[in-house]
Amino acid sequence: MSKTILLNQNWIFSKEGHDEPVTLPHTWNAIDGQDGGNDYYRGTCCYTTVLPDIVLPENGRAVLQFDAVAMTAEVYLNEQKLAEHKGGYSAFCVDITDALRNGSNLLRVNVDNSDNDTVYPQKADFTFYGGIYRDVTLHVVPAAHFALAENGAVPVRVTPIVTDLDARRCEVTVEAAVVGAESVTFTLDGQQTSVAVKDGTARAVFTLEHAHLWDGLDDPYLYTVTARLDNGETETARFGCRKFEIDPQKGFILNGHPYPLRGVSRHQDRKGAGVAITKEMMEEDMALILEMGANTIRLAHYQHAQAFYDLCDEKGLVIWAEIPYITMHMHNGRANTLTQMEELIVQNYNHPCIAVWGLSNEITAASAVNEELLENHRALNDLAHKLDPTRPTTMANVFMLEITSPILEIPDVNSYNLYFGWYLGELDQNDDFFDTYHAKYPDRCIGFSEYGADANPAYQSAPPKRATIPKPTSASITSTWQK
Repeated sequence: MSKTILLNQNWIFSKEGHDEPVTLPHTWNAIDGQDGGNDYYRGTCCYTTVLPDIVLPENGRAVLQFDAVAMTAEVYLNEQKLAEHKGGYSAFCVDITDALRNGSNLLRVNVDNSDNDTVYPQKADFTFYGGIYRDVTLHVVPAAHFALAENGAVPVRVTPIVTDLDARRCEVTVEAAVVGAESVTFTLDGQQTSVAVKDGTARAVFTLEHAHLWDGLDDPYLYTVTARLDNGETETARFGCRKFEIDPQKGFILNGHPYPLRGVSRHQDRKGAGVAITKEMMEEDMALILEMGANTIRLAHYQHAQAFYDLCDEKGLVIWAEIPYITMHMHNGRANTLTQMEELIVQNYNHPCIAVWGLSNEITAASAVNEELLENHRALNDLAHKLDPTRPTTMANVFMLEITSPILEIPDVNSYNLYFGWYLGELDQNDDFFDTYHAKYPDRCIGFSEYGADANPAYQSAPPKRATIPKPTSASITSTWQK
């Protein structure tokens, strides 16, 4: 049988020749990354640990899973480089079987958050923390097992399609990625079927009559499907049966009824902890968001922890999930945007809370809308639809972007970050903007993805008022948006 070992204890952290023992999750910017400046440490640090004794079953494998390492990781076992991962927010797996030796096995992870022109993000208004800031686990599996893909893809993928809302009929396709097995037995809601494995995948289709729908805050019901191999290996996946629609006239629709979305954006950040937040901190974030009365969250501006997506599933929040393709397009970063989009989707495919995949955020704030930028977005849009035909794509546009820009034609849904009444103008100009946009493009869906005021505690006051802060000087703002 497979065994999973948590490897968060007994690490040595090395920075600029100084060593100290640490426990994961860990970031080296927990203090200097929160003083409001851009002087926090960015460079390469090292984490080392000695792996516990590993007894492999016959023809078994040993695989490390890193839930997130920021921003670039190089993984060595016994000084042999086994993998490199670029992107600080997604999980990845490393098969270490062939590098294992009898006795002690030294694991070393070089972690780099330094400035570069290939790995996103590099320009944004949040800290690019460095460290191994989510869990690390060791998976010891038998010869026949559920796949532990390098890109962190879920081994059991579930696609629920509500085919008849009135009858609550849902067709559920379940796919399992396996290694070394000839068949898989799936069990769902009292139904069971065994199917053969073909090209490493087993696929079954179930029909749920009178399905219990995942219905947002009112009733976030979750099903669990179980996949089992002949040797007893099992894997489960949770999912929800729901139907999302976005209509340019009616807005967001959940399971056939209007469901206006009102919520917040969330970062994974806490004072004194930085990005290395605990499950308890995530639960507190969720409690605060629900206390506000929100029913949606934009998980800005990168992939968040699986534990938080799970909370959103359980509580019924509707989620916008996105990659950190933000502010400034980098000529050498195209491949990284595609990799991060792939990892975001294949790792989070089963979460019923996720309604849209976000392609970018304010990418034209420091970049021209040229063919290279457009092509990068077309490639991301095509990839998202290829990996997940069931969800629309979106992007958050900076408020200076003209509504006639060709980049707005790429995603299925557009949104704008508008700060009238904060950076410039008056609050009611937000209404004017959307009225103008909808009149010009009545068949396009449009959302409101960010608005003021900022959450900076320096700008708080008992009677709400706009802070005295520098205004943008772009001529396009005054000519197009001010009235």
